[in-house]
Amino acid sequence: MERRPARGHRNIPHTADVRIEAWAPDREGCVAEAVAAMLDTFVDTAGATADATAETRFAVPPGDDEELLVAVLDEVIFRLDTAGVLPLATEVRSADGGGLLVRWWMVDTDAVELVGAVPKAVALHELRFGPDRDGWSCAVTLDV
Repeated sequence: MERRPARGHRNIPHTADVRIEAWAPDREGCVAEAVAAMLDTFVDTAGATADATAETRFAVPPGDDEELLVAVLDEVIFRLDTAGVLPLATEVRSADGGGLLVRWWMVDTDAVELVGAVPKAVALHELRFGPDRDGWSCAVTLDV
């Protein structure tokens, strides 16, 4: 069996919606990869550069691992819908009590090319996030 790269993500075929998978050595890295996978489903960020002043941070309160992942992905959708911005780069760290601290370098949607259907929500059906034999992995369906 071929070993997967230590960190990465991919989109997989799914009827009517979009399904993403991500993996990394740790929980926080897997969340960051899931954000990148989600963006890859609908936007081409090649050539876009984040404005240094567009750095933003937010805290995700403690919860189970799946709740944390959904909260971060939902925040991407929320910021897209309300402010017209997307994270060009994502850094995730563990917070006291089991939550997450997320740091994003944002870009206006005008600076990127839309190439697919924009996600409207994160589906809880068939959601998976947790440790596996190589670190952490997740699988998420996005409603488009």
